[in-house]
Amino acid sequence: MKILDKYIIKNFLTGYLIAFFVLIGLRIIIELFVNLDEFSENEKLGTLQVVANITYFYGIRIPLYFRDFAGMITVVATAFTFGKMVRSGELIAVMASGVSLKRLVVPVFVIALLMTGLFVIDQEFIIPPLADKLVRSEDDVRGEKSYGVRFINDEHGSLLFAQTFDSKNSALNYPTILLRKQTNRIGVWEVTGWISADKAVYNHQNLRWDLINGIRSDKTSLSAPIPFYSYTSDVGPKELPVRRKAENKSLLSWAQLNRLSNQKNKIKDQGQLYAQMQSHITDPIISLVMLMISVPILICRDPKTLKTAVMFSFTATTACFITTFVSKLFATEAFFDKMIPEFWVWLPVFIFLPVAVIELDSMKT
Repeated sequence: MKILDKYIIKNFLTGYLIAFFVLIGLRIIIELFVNLDEFSENEKLGTLQVVANITYFYGIRIPLYFRDFAGMITVVATAFTFGKMVRSGELIAVMASGVSLKRLVVPVFVIALLMTGLFVIDQEFIIPPLADKLVRSEDDVRGEKSYGVRFINDEHGSLLFAQTFDSKNSALNYPTILLRKQTNRIGVWEVTGWISADKAVYNHQNLRWDLINGIRSDKTSLSAPIPFYSYTSDVGPKELPVRRKAENKSLLSWAQLNRLSNQKNKIKDQGQLYAQMQSHITDPIISLVMLMISVPILICRDPKTLKTAVMFSFTATTACFITTFVSKLFATEAFFDKMIPEFWVWLPVFIFLPVAVIELDSMKT
């Protein structure tokens, strides 16, 4: 590795760390300012416990914040790297030595690819195991609250309903499980029976719900309900908090989303799942596209134009970021009675990738 490459990589990593702590720290401060009163709702908690809850609540969310800001952090680190070189006139010295400015981009892209790999690891392997903790509210940091369960479908096509879910004891109070089978029509299910009980306690060893006073009734049977002692499902105490709200599915890995899509749910739910699955592919690409857009603008030889270059760079990357956000909103909507989530999720790539390639090709070296 050449001295120039080491110098650029060192500057980039320094800028990356600064951007990481500044952007994520800023988000934590803003959220804490808005939600500080939520942490202190329980009057029994002392000051030290409230501080511990705040530390735990935001500490466990750092991987989630990194996923949201990964592309912007890379752009800020790139601006830091080349901005420093422009201010000190180092780009002119590099050009005078006969080295093309495009050569300076190579180490930045190599490190950016490695950081994109870290982004993928974070998205697929770090966030999903923490999903049940990430969905907790500020006044339930330790996951001790109870809440209702409203018709969550599992791998068998059954629907789980319960008056309350006691997350502390992993128990469903007065659960009802609607047993269903799929009809010939896509997304249409027929109820074949139901299971009810006074309580269902999750058996972590056997991965099943143990039923207390459980009975099973069949819709077509004229016989009396029969005792039923356990129910095996892919929806356990860790999955219930995530699956109870549609927006929480963004915390799942691609493999988990794929398993859910194979359950053949309602059309709108299927569209949302497909959009989330495609986002797991496009998000790393968009992160690199944002970098490709910003680099040619930031490599300017005149220090007087540096501020303008930084402004244009962040304007372009912000446009890409906003377009991606809006496209994801449209991904779950039907237009002309047809839903095409894949098109909307990939649309920012189709728009900004050609722009990035043209900018790189026309960069003055």
